[in-house]
Amino acid sequence: MASKKQQAPQIDIGIDSADREKIVKGLSVLLADSYTLYLMTHNFHWNVKGPQFNSLHLMFMTQYTEQWNALDMIAERIRALGYPAPGTYKQFVKLATIKEVEGVPNATEMVRHLVAAQEATARTARKLFPVVDAANDQPTADLLTQRLEVHEKTAWMLRSLLED
Repeated sequence: MASKKQQAPQIDIGIDSADREKIVKGLSVLLADSYTLYLMTHNFHWNVKGPQFNSLHLMFMTQYTEQWNALDMIAERIRALGYPAPGTYKQFVKLATIKEVEGVPNATEMVRHLVAAQEATARTARKLFPVVDAANDQPTADLLTQRLEVHEKTAWMLRSLLED
């Protein structure tokens, strides 16, 4: 991520360096939120128990697998814009809007935490659109649209588990 007056790389893709830096800052937060969500979902996959064990265990596996694959897309977009992608726990903790869950919650609380984390990740992606639109950055806009679709749909499916 661009920080501490890092020299903007000389790239001529039609997006000026100031706009690329703003986009990378937003994508870095999205990457941190996405990684935190991935870890939370994988943790819950490992530790879920109770009457819904099988269905939640399988659902969480599907979700963390999709999330894992998305991490590369986000990081590679940061790289295409000419900056290093954050990739350490220390960076992710500093950047993420999602906080880690302490202990092992019960299955219903796991679902609640995941709903909140999916929604937070969607908000992070959505917040970047004005910057991306102003910079005429269609590849990032496409990536954000894809991520929003996944996070909103997954949040809806998880919320459905909490309804009577």
